[in-house]
Amino acid sequence: MVRIIYIEDNGNEHEVEARSGDTVMSAAFRNMIPGIDAECGGSCSCATCHVFIEPEWMDKVGPAGPYEDPMLDMNPERNERSRLSCQIDVNESLDGLTVRIPAQQY
Repeated sequence: MVRIIYIEDNGNEHEVEARSGDTVMSAAFRNMIPGIDAECGGSCSCATCHVFIEPEWMDKVGPAGPYEDPMLDMNPERNERSRLSCQIDVNESLDGLTVRIPAQQY
């Protein structure tokens, strides 16, 4: 199992165990993490799973892809660490991944 830590805008932390093959979004949704609505079900078409990747994880997670980038552009809170959690595949190298959920998603 892979540990993922979600930090709400108010500082509340939620640590969940995800399986390889999950996405960061599906693990959040399955564990009812507040602020990850996943309205499109992971099809990269709504941006309701926007997260900020902690700086030390950016190299392992990588940049937004060509379909994800335009969705992030519609989000006023976008920054250089923004990703859609539906586009981040969970694997063993992400054990301990920490993401922050933007305030706008509550």
